Amino acid sequence: MYKFLIIISLTFPLFAKPLYSFSNVSINYLDWSSSIQEKTDKKDFGYITLEGGAGWEWGDFYANVNLENPTSSYSDETDYGQRYTAFGEFDIKLKDGLRVHFQNFHLQSHPFFVNNFVAGLSYKYNSDFGLWIKPFIGVHYTNDTYFDGFNGYMTGWTFNYDFKLFNEKLSLTQWNEIEFARDKKFYEYDGEPTGDSKSYGLNGTLSLYWHINDDFTSGLGYRYADNKLGTVEYQSAWIYTLKYIF
Repeated sequence: MYKFLIIISLTFPLFAKPLYSFSNVSINYLDWSSSIQEKTDKKDFGYITLEGGAGWEWGDFYANVNLENPTSSYSDETDYGQRYTAFGEFDIKLKDGLRVHFQNFHLQSHPFFVNNFVAGLSYKYNSDFGLWIKPFIGVHYTNDTYFDGFNGYMTGWTFNYDFKLFNEKLSLTQWNEIEFARDKKFYEYDGEPTGDSKSYGLNGTLSLYWHINDDFTSGLGYRYADNKLGTVEYQSAWIYTLKYIF
């Protein structure tokens, strides 16, 4: 017990005074394209997101938690069923913009779950005109209802660009992930192609946000995926968002 308290007392100062921090809660609605709804069992859905992050001299942390189909039952096995997702990423500075990078995504539904863990390197570049971008690459481990183990590699990036238009504050953001060299046992279940069906996959969102005031932000996002989310073909959707900043 005393050793645990000593460790906490030594590490707490590292987290006590962040250089920056943010947090918000949002309501969102994801509207799949009509072509995808016709070809698959994907359904439009609403979700609530709690999001936050902070940065210190030694690194950065970001996380979000989503409750999808909040008014539905968790026991519903259709695409209307309640689902939970959580994502977190942790970067430790090495030298200049180079960092050790960790990220983890978890989805829990009934009866399917998936957990994707990535460990590798990232590089964060900050400009003088409101743009920062962070590419990353790492090894990818998957644990889900049907597969458990090393699942190739993941690369991608996140960026944020703050700017003004007609004196309004706007932000253009993107997260993008590319999986490659995935394990054949992952994308061919029992020898048959699954929804992901290829050794590579694409996943991401490009969003434009309007900062209405200090408390509220609205956004429009273009959601896309290919050989991902259990579907073999290219998928797209629009995401409508209203955030409350606190």
